[in-house]
Amino acid sequence: MRAAAEITGFVPDAENTRLLRDAFGRFATGVTIVTVAGEDGPVAITANSFSSLSLDPPLVLWSPDKGSRRFGHFANATHYAIHVLSADQADLCFGVSKDAWKLGDHDLERNASGVPVIPGALARFDCTREATHDGGDHVIVVGRVDRAELRDGAPLVFYAGKPVRLAQD
Repeated sequence: MRAAAEITGFVPDAENTRLLRDAFGRFATGVTIVTVAGEDGPVAITANSFSSLSLDPPLVLWSPDKGSRRFGHFANATHYAIHVLSADQADLCFGVSKDAWKLGDHDLERNASGVPVIPGALARFDCTREATHDGGDHVIVVGRVDRAELRDGAPLVFYAGKPVRLAQD
């Protein structure tokens, strides 16, 4: 007979944020890079807080951390692009997570709103900010999808804080 997995129960508080982060990490997520046009070039941030919200009207949401040095670029942006990353974009994901201006090294096209866009993403959502809502140490940014594109490929997925590959049929 198989042994039961150990269960750790806890009440989240300021002393166990790592444990709460680990619990959140049990939910496998795709990874996105959100881009905006900054005064000194493209600014980017990685985000796994992305979610579809509504089909009619077409809305998505994501949540930047208020404590991030990049926060002002994204919480106040009128237009931005959300890129759903493919499995072969892991290096780009890690590069952007360490450097908001990493994309300045690339010759990027811009969408109709002047936002820099990353080639090769599985999906891209060109958005206009619709609303923002307080979300604790994050802000929930709701965007209206002005244009979207998609392509086939394997997604970049994180589980327990690490990239994993999904088995393909």
